[in-house]
Amino acid sequence: MKKRILIINTGGTLSSVSSENGLVPGLSSHEMIEELQMVSKDLELVTEDFSSLDSANIFPEDWASLADKIGMVCGDYQGIVVLHGTDTLAYTSSMLSFMLQNIPIPVVVTGSQLSIAHPVADAMENCRCAIHMAASGHPGVFVAFNRKVMLGSRVSKVRTMSFDAFESINYPNVGEISSLGLHISKDTLPVKKGIFRIQAEYSEKVFLLKLFPGINPDVLDILQEQGYRGVYIEGFGLGGMPFLKKDFISEVRKVVSRGMVVLVGSQCRYEGSNLSVYETGLEALKSGVLQAYDMTAEAAVTKLMWVLGQTQNPREIEEYFFVDLAREVTIPD
Repeated sequence: MKKRILIINTGGTLSSVSSENGLVPGLSSHEMIEELQMVSKDLELVTEDFSSLDSANIFPEDWASLADKIGMVCGDYQGIVVLHGTDTLAYTSSMLSFMLQNIPIPVVVTGSQLSIAHPVADAMENCRCAIHMAASGHPGVFVAFNRKVMLGSRVSKVRTMSFDAFESINYPNVGEISSLGLHISKDTLPVKKGIFRIQAEYSEKVFLLKLFPGINPDVLDILQEQGYRGVYIEGFGLGGMPFLKKDFISEVRKVVSRGMVVLVGSQCRYEGSNLSVYETGLEALKSGVLQAYDMTAEAAVTKLMWVLGQTQNPREIEEYFFVDLAREVTIPD
């Protein structure tokens, strides 16, 4: 009996066509099925159009709808592939990792740097990798790109034009394609920790703030006045924040005391934060911030959104950030 794989098309470069306004998503999954079947071997492909959007126009409500869709149909398929634009793909794969924890089948997000209609595109190779990862029987949320399979909660787009556009940050690749085929490192796979249920609630009242020398601390007060419930701050180096002259940490302490959740990580892409090393980090910890450790910015922002959608209890929120939910973070011993 053939394995059934569902292909969900959301748009993006992979399905793009030329227009007078530049490249725009235009191909339907039905129009791409012939090419997709060329790389699916003995699998049964079913296609469905979820949207036809540049990924810059995909928003949190789309993540929730997509998670609901996947959760409702996952019992009918052995795997699911999501075709997605590359610009916000890492945000989508990260959020799906939280919304679809313990999903019993593989969900693989992929896209391309050139349209599937282009003769030298990377689209077919990425689809091939995604489809066969979806048929692998290894549950979880993944990203397939440039002959690599990466954990959905660990990817970032690191190049704008290269076919090697994505990397797995602070975590090994789950799988790679070589002359020996698709090899999967089983010890890197997500660990099932409970029953599967769709958890698509989230809060949009989250802000991403990157520190720079001389930043006005009043920005935090302004954000709180605007109703933001959480902010992810990319601090300097290991996560440090200034407390002399323009005293940013005092402002952090103030907004935390009034109920805002402040999550702090590093501006550096690799190796993560450690607020216990320097005074600029220790003072931040004393102010009541939570640590992002080695999470990507995409995972930190979407986890903050997701956690604030699950609870408003300060103790529970703190506990969520001391737990590795989808292998998105390495919590130090």
